[in-house]
Amino acid sequence: MADNARAKRLADLIREVVAQKLQRGIKDPRLGSHVTITDTRVTGDLREATVFYTVYGDDEERKAAAAGLESAKGVLRSEVGRAAGVKFTPTLTFVMDALPDTARTIEDLLDKARQSDAKVREASAGATYAGGADPYRKPEDDETDDTAE
Repeated sequence: MADNARAKRLADLIREVVAQKLQRGIKDPRLGSHVTITDTRVTGDLREATVFYTVYGDDEERKAAAAGLESAKGVLRSEVGRAAGVKFTPTLTFVMDALPDTARTIEDLLDKARQSDAKVREASAGATYAGGADPYRKPEDDETDDTAE
């Protein structure tokens, strides 16, 4: 079992090598400049690497990019092996990163919350307190109540 620092270094190297190879070395039109490598994770035994990527475009371009990455997997793995110099080159698995979709969902929810806050702010603009500005009893109020009895 390799230490976590070594796995992290290998993951960083894999991310850089795959990104550079996709940018310069692969001539597949499905893997145009709209594919971005976002993260890479390597198992503790350094046998398997998961490469997370995003594709800017519609669903058709995402499917084409996934097919292109699967077809280029062997070339990318051999390039990683050449750059890493390890005894066993990790197998590469490409996974679509859900981060942009999650960020878009969070932004939509934040926009809804801002709109709701604005509606509440508008509704409370001319409102007054039902029981006075300070509805809590104070010690001086208790003293005046005792003398009234």
